[in-house]
Amino acid sequence: MNVNGVADVLALRNALLQRNAALRDVTSAPTPNALRGPDGSAPPSSFAATMQTALQKVNALQEQEDVATEAYERGETTDIATVALMQQRASVSFEATLQVRNKVLTAYKDIMNMPV
Repeated sequence: MNVNGVADVLALRNALLQRNAALRDVTSAPTPNALRGPDGSAPPSSFAATMQTALQKVNALQEQEDVATEAYERGETTDIATVALMQQRASVSFEATLQVRNKVLTAYKDIMNMPV
């Protein structure tokens, strides 16, 4: 590999490391404000409201992923790494939501089967 090829590989590596750092900053631990409503109101007080807020966030991630994928398919963007990351983030959030649903259903069944 010549010197230009090594420089290209190093530049590509640095670009990937910068993107990873930016994504890490975006997806870092949630702050107390992350639980606040869209209008800055206090966090939801009931389980149903908390679940609804979480489902809305998952839905928003799914919609962002759809928009990014469609833009890539139309050729409007060429950054496949961003599209792939958005797909993975949406997939992970959906899977986490599915696991929470399964746990809630299991707990409900356990409670309903308890002798009174």
